[in-house]
Amino acid sequence: MVRPRSFNEEQALHAAMELFWEKGYEATSLSDLTAKMGIQRPSLYSAFGDKKELFEASLRKYNQSHASYVRARLQGAPSVKEAFRAFFAGIVAEGYEEGPNRGCFCLNVMVELAPHDAKFEVLTREHQMYLAATFQETIERGMRSGELGNHVSAKALAQTLVVSMIGLTTLMKSRPDRAFADNAVATIVALLE
Repeated sequence: MVRPRSFNEEQALHAAMELFWEKGYEATSLSDLTAKMGIQRPSLYSAFGDKKELFEASLRKYNQSHASYVRARLQGAPSVKEAFRAFFAGIVAEGYEEGPNRGCFCLNVMVELAPHDAKFEVLTREHQMYLAATFQETIERGMRSGELGNHVSAKALAQTLVVSMIGLTTLMKSRPDRAFADNAVATIVALLE
């Protein structure tokens, strides 16, 4: 008879995600993980597989949560331009918050593992494409309402905004001069004109 798990799998996975997000894949040891997750190695292996499988599950959890967050931010504002302005301004604001600036977990994986691991290349690309589709839907909503012109391809503009988001998120890890970041947001939003 299989014993029921004596820990909350969802909470343990969230703890692993937070640790991987903070330290990265290579710098996170199994001892770090079991301590943070509050479980023993046999339980980790039984529930999640090896370290790489746990990392993949953590990235999938983050991507799902991040995608929902982005969609909610963009759909929650009546103005498409204001939705994007608030979204990009939020990236800047988060960069100046107290404490360590972890950036975007998916972006960190794109830099650390995707160039060397096909699975993580695919997982990070899938997230980029999902965000581009979300951006495109939002742009098309603005075009239908007349808020945005239709002189450019919604798909190309959405992909450009994803690249801008990745660049801005990366930039914010170094906490640049505020005017530098604010000017970048203004120029990104101006792409919607």
